[in-house]
Amino acid sequence: MRFGILLLALIALCSVVGSVIPQERGAAWYAQNYTAIHAYLLMLGLDHVFRGWFFVTLLVLLCVNLSLCSIVRIRSVVKAGEELLPRTAKLPDAEALTADGVELVRGYLTSIRCKCNDFGEVSVYSKNLFGRYGSFITHLAILLTVLFGAAALYSPTVIDQSCLPGESLTMTDGVEIAVRDFHIENELGELDFESVLRVKLPDGRESDWRAVSVNHPLSFGSYKIYQQTYGTAGSITVRNTANGGEDVFTLTEPCFLTADGVNGLWYEALYPGYVRDADGNFTLITSTSGSYDDPVYQLLLASDGEYTPVLAFPGEDLTVGEMQYVFNAPVEYPGLRIKHTPPLVNALLVFAFCLMIAGLYITFFMQPVLVKLDGEGYTVSGPKPEGIRMEIRLLLEQKGE
Repeated sequence: MRFGILLLALIALCSVVGSVIPQERGAAWYAQNYTAIHAYLLMLGLDHVFRGWFFVTLLVLLCVNLSLCSIVRIRSVVKAGEELLPRTAKLPDAEALTADGVELVRGYLTSIRCKCNDFGEVSVYSKNLFGRYGSFITHLAILLTVLFGAAALYSPTVIDQSCLPGESLTMTDGVEIAVRDFHIENELGELDFESVLRVKLPDGRESDWRAVSVNHPLSFGSYKIYQQTYGTAGSITVRNTANGGEDVFTLTEPCFLTADGVNGLWYEALYPGYVRDADGNFTLITSTSGSYDDPVYQLLLASDGEYTPVLAFPGEDLTVGEMQYVFNAPVEYPGLRIKHTPPLVNALLVFAFCLMIAGLYITFFMQPVLVKLDGEGYTVSGPKPEGIRMEIRLLLEQKGE
């Protein structure tokens, strides 16, 4: 038991470390955010605590420990249970009774639904004998919780996927995840990285539109969806001035927008802002942690085999031949981490939790009661006999016995 407590303490310590230090971020991220100690974090495997050999070893040892404790305990409990009633019948009387007192105690024990077993002239009244198994059930529930918890930790499939607002993702099992909206900053200009998502299951059930932000995932069915990362995409409306047709393109990587394969617009990059010096020259800002305040499109204009570098801003437009390119405000989109856990694993984990609650209830609220009664007196036995002993004494005092 002491070794089991030590294992639990070590597992709790590892869990705290794995919760405080963000996991699975990559060496560059740790070098940037833990400059002084990142080498030690990576060397000790603290960037993937829950998949590290030391954490898995602790879980295995705890399972072995709980299994052995359970086997030893159930054998001793069953063996003691076979001898419990005969052994209780042989106990000497602790309190003497008159004939009326014997009948009074007998009637009281019957009224509280104690089971009577006769051994000659001796009767043994018992109640809650199943409570002897409470400790075993609790140990078994802890073991199952560890096993099913490990299954919930290691069996899920995890997919990182970007999705533009207004679009949806369809998983291999037919589950549809739709993104209605995403923003990097709220109305006050504070970073909040919030998506509004809905999940639709193949059987037709669907969630409400729910806000998802960092550390506040959406759970529906066997899916859990996290706000993992984010991005900002360019948006260009391409209009054919000859026939009036147009389409809107959301661009997340370099591409060539053209109607004839020769003339058109090369989209290269979108920058969050710029700085203009006294001579009117632009210096592009290459990174930001928030929304793009002054976005700049970097482009190449392709016309009759000539390529001209161009910078454009939202609201401006360029025309190449019959094609007009209108630059829109950038589109912010979320990067989602989609975690799918097999439904059976979740059901088994819930079962283990329920079993643990039942085991704890049986252990603390179903204490076995044993009363040996004969023609001359009685004695109370059991792991915690004080309660029933006091009740019988009060009953006898009230009746003048």
